[in-house]
Amino acid sequence: MNHKQWDLKGCLIPIVTPFTDDYKVDEAGLRTLIDYMIDEQDAVAIIPCGTTGESPTLSHQEHLDVIKITVDAVDGRVLVIAGTGSNSTDEAVYMTKAAADLGVNGTLQVGPYYNKPSQEGIIRHFEEIAKATDLPIIVYNIPGRTGRNIEPDTVVKLAEIDTIVGLKDASGDILQAMKIIKATLPYNFHVYAGEDALTFSLLCLGGHGAVAAVGHVIGKEVNQMVKLVREGSIEAARNIHYKTLDVVNALFVEPNPVPVKQALTWMGLPAGRVRLPLVDMTEKGKDVLRKALLDLGKIS
Repeated sequence: MNHKQWDLKGCLIPIVTPFTDDYKVDEAGLRTLIDYMIDEQDAVAIIPCGTTGESPTLSHQEHLDVIKITVDAVDGRVLVIAGTGSNSTDEAVYMTKAAADLGVNGTLQVGPYYNKPSQEGIIRHFEEIAKATDLPIIVYNIPGRTGRNIEPDTVVKLAEIDTIVGLKDASGDILQAMKIIKATLPYNFHVYAGEDALTFSLLCLGGHGAVAAVGHVIGKEVNQMVKLVREGSIEAARNIHYKTLDVVNALFVEPNPVPVKQALTWMGLPAGRVRLPLVDMTEKGKDVLRKALLDLGKIS
């Protein structure tokens, strides 16, 4: 697919992986969550097996099972963009090909983590993945977790590759985001907020939406914010930003996706536990989250 045809704006939800009480993947729970995200939170895409989906703790088989269940449960209603990245280029290529065979519409590829490659190494990593399939690729830059920033010049070089259609920007650096948006305008390259508190700011600078863990709880509001900014209704969008900001901050008061799963559980949805090394929320964290959710009317 040529990325000049890519047109996806709104809230892309990186869905949690629900687990049963004995920490197995909860297929029925996942299907329920997918329906909820599409029907109630207006997700424009579902992203299985991102960091929010606890991908580091899924086995390869579980990873592929979750993708397969997601494709089946979504049933063409929205796009499925599978997290298939790795710090091993060979592994990322293998998982991407496997996801393609399962019928996904695109992949989310995190920058190689832990081994801290050079910018040239990062470019070659993504080039190899892009060669492996025709699937659209969204590059995911989250230096706080990977230990290596994907520099703006690197993103611009990657944007020249036909199937690299966008960036999930979780750098937290709005100056960097501006450079990327300005430099990639000729490529119809889509920049999505990956730092949820900065979604409104990024949209105002020309961003296209958000890959938002908070979409589990406020997906409808995030989508509305995207729509309003695109229509030029900045004040109305800013009002949504500030109205939801306490919930956004509370959903990251402890490591993601621990608070998201807690919020979903309180909302009566089958999120289940988190797998080690993540642990359940502290009482202090629960108090912060509960207050924010109550104030926004998300729980009673």
